[in-house]
Amino acid sequence: MRPAGRYRRPVPRTTPRRTQQERTEATTTALVAAARELFAQDGFAATSLDAVVARAGVTKGALYHHFAGKRELFAAVFAGEQRRLLAELGLAYEEDAERDPWTALERGCAAFLEFTQEPGVQRIFLLDATAALGWERIRELESESLALMQLGIERAVEAGQIQARPAAPLAHLLFGGICEIAMVVARSPDQRAAHREAAEELGRLLEALRT
Repeated sequence: MRPAGRYRRPVPRTTPRRTQQERTEATTTALVAAARELFAQDGFAATSLDAVVARAGVTKGALYHHFAGKRELFAAVFAGEQRRLLAELGLAYEEDAERDPWTALERGCAAFLEFTQEPGVQRIFLLDATAALGWERIRELESESLALMQLGIERAVEAGQIQARPAAPLAHLLFGGICEIAMVVARSPDQRAAHREAAEELGRLLEALRT
């Protein structure tokens, strides 16, 4: 017999309930991750919402609770790719941003072109985005990347490495040119050679701007 006062009833352990916000974030994360895999593999047109919810392990009702349809889901995937791109650009750009703005701009442009060599990125960014989202929505989602390029040009101008001029038109010109050549590379039968030629020509174009 146990001495009085020494026995304690074990307290059952329970898993804390997730908050509504946590459940929402888990569902949207699962949906976007599943959609990213399918869009990258099969393309926007061939991917069905039934396939997305099956891979994500949620109901179609849950999908429609968070996204209006396939285009909005694609926009969320595109935005996620933009965040990955910005992280890559930041790593390339910030290393030389203070010491040498010109080199930082060159590295950032090269990193943008390099990022678009991954097949899934090519499919989402370059091959399907225009049909799925339209130019205006794409430009809205790309605004931070464009702003980073404009900032790089402004810093190079301030450092006397580019002739003084408004930065915005040049940023749009360079950004559009890199997007176009990246699409050419994505559609080339020999992407390795096309990427090498594109990177070399981009370097020449940038060098022509340098004072």
